[in-house]
This record gives sequence, structure tokens and C-alpha cells, in this order.
Amino acid sequence: MPAGSEPVPALPHTWRPFGVRVAGVFLGAALVVCFGLAWFGFDDETRAKFTAFQLGTLAFMGLLAFSVWFALVRCRVIAEPEQLVVVNGYRRRELAWPQVVGVHLPPGAPWVTLDLADGTTVAAMGIQGSDGARARRAVRELRAVVDRLATDTDNSG
Repeated sequence: MPAGSEPVPALPHTWRPFGVRVAGVFLGAALVVCFGLAWFGFDDETRAKFTAFQLGTLAFMGLLAFSVWFALVRCRVIAEPEQLVVVNGYRRRELAWPQVVGVHLPPGAPWVTLDLADGTTVAAMGIQGSDGARARRAVRELRAVVDRLATDTDNSG
């Protein structure tokens, strides 16, 4: 089905990965519960053997894991009337609509790839291939927005 026949979502519109957030929340919670149960399962003598450095290392590893999870959860693609915003981890890119010439999600690809007018590409991790039908619908919607706004921008200039 051509992108021009797809309904265009109202702007601004945000796409976020679903599976990554669900997996991150459940696996993160499971790790916290397991480590909490293990820690409180130790007797007082075993807990007393941990040094401040070892406890600090555990806290550091927990913060590191949280920062990776947070980077994955904050990934998103935002279509605004004046630009496309792509947030991948801790990096944010703002693209003017004429810069975006293509939206691709090939079979087996982890996330969407945006083709830019200068011949480069940008990964858009906010739409993940692992989300299946939800990702394919998001790609169709984003293509429709790109087609509409690229045409509107070409006609206005």
C-alpha cells in the first residue's frame, strides 16, 4: 500500500519502542528482587565480610545497568510540524523535513533507518523491528508524515 494512502497521525506524534521498555522493566525488577533476596538471605557474618569498596562496586554496577536501561527506554521518534526529532540513547538529532527522504525497516533489521538528502543515514531506535506489526504500522505512519511534509515544504518554498 503506498504511503500516500496511509492516514497521517496528528502532529506532534511520538513513537517509542514497546518490547524494549517491557523487557527492561521486568528484567530490571527481577534482578533487583533476586539480588535483594540474596543479600537478605545472607547471615550477618557473611554481610559483614563485604568491604566498602565491594559495596561501592556493586552500587556502581547497578548505576551503570540503570544508565543503559534508561538510554534504551528514552529512545523515541517525534514528528513535529517543523521537524523530526530522533532520540537514540543520550543523543538527540533534530532533522528538518526536507532532510528526510526515506524511511526503511528491512526484514530482520533491529530498528528503522532514515535516509537523508545528503546521502547519509540515521538510525531511529524509537521504532524497533522486534515490535512486529506495531513497528510496521509506525513505519507506514512515519512514511506518510514524511511524504506529506516533504511535499508541503517543496510547495511552500
